[in-house]
Amino acid sequence: MERAFHEAHLDQRPIRALGLAISGTRLEPLVAAFRQELAAVGLKRITPRFYLSTEWGVPFGTIAIAIPFYLARPDLAQLHVERTGMIEGFDEREFLRYLRHEMGHVVSYAYKLYERREWVQAFGAITQPYVEEYRPQPFSRRFVRHLPGWYAQKHPDEDWAETFAVWMQPKARWRRDYQGWPALEKLEYVDRLMGELSGGLPHVMNRKLIEPISKNKTTLAEHYRQKRARYEFDTPDAYDLRLKRVFGKHHKGRRRVRASTFVRQSKPELERWLMRRSRLYPYLVHHVLRAVIARCRELDLVLDTSKHEAKRALLGVLERILLDILRRDRERYTL
Repeated sequence: MERAFHEAHLDQRPIRALGLAISGTRLEPLVAAFRQELAAVGLKRITPRFYLSTEWGVPFGTIAIAIPFYLARPDLAQLHVERTGMIEGFDEREFLRYLRHEMGHVVSYAYKLYERREWVQAFGAITQPYVEEYRPQPFSRRFVRHLPGWYAQKHPDEDWAETFAVWMQPKARWRRDYQGWPALEKLEYVDRLMGELSGGLPHVMNRKLIEPISKNKTTLAEHYRQKRARYEFDTPDAYDLRLKRVFGKHHKGRRRVRASTFVRQSKPELERWLMRRSRLYPYLVHHVLRAVIARCRELDLVLDTSKHEAKRALLGVLERILLDILRRDRERYTL
């Protein structure tokens, strides 16, 4: 009862009224640790401005890094997980992973790297359309793997940010990890370029804030209503055809393993594969598998092929669903 009252009280409050800040919260030592990383790689001339907003991001042409407001307090982080099924960057390791990615955008904008011919040759033109419906190639070796969803493949700006983030990792072993990959050439380019820029003055020092929570009048309830609309499937039957290609229809008098039972029993293995191979969010994977189990039950589907074949085909469907949700939800301030 007390928890329900607490959540209801929070729901009706505008985000700006939560009194959140980086200073004095769990985020302050994490940001301090990141500043030490910046100094360790020679980035002393750029002092990014860190602030709280609704999403991770860097407004184009600035050196200001937006951090999700819900990461500042454990109760808000827990509420976010309950309302959306996932969270980006809560623990220290993942928080620093996201900051390294955003710092890649900061460096690119600060030095206007996207105007350099060699940068364009390596990553592509930043003027390319920033489309949500990108089709990643999970096994491509032309791109590094850092954030979930093969994010480097989305746009040249993200390819650079992801490559920079891999390069920036403390005790990075990118030469070993990416040996024989075409992506190694991009990493070596970043290494040469950062050596060249070390100590050089940036061209852009704009620290303007875009959509800070101090000006956000939206209530938490409305914020999460909008978020849920992006996490859910387009319609309950959006992936029925794909599921029907994996499983068969139940017929009376024929004994078959229920598809919902099969997916539930295979859930631990499917989760391990998706999270290890694709670096997808654990909470999002759990959410999608629960939804697929429920839909298989509603459609009365059964296993009518070998478990091995069904599992392989199901993985393809799960990845398709996960990527569709990731593309819809990923709000960027770039471009």
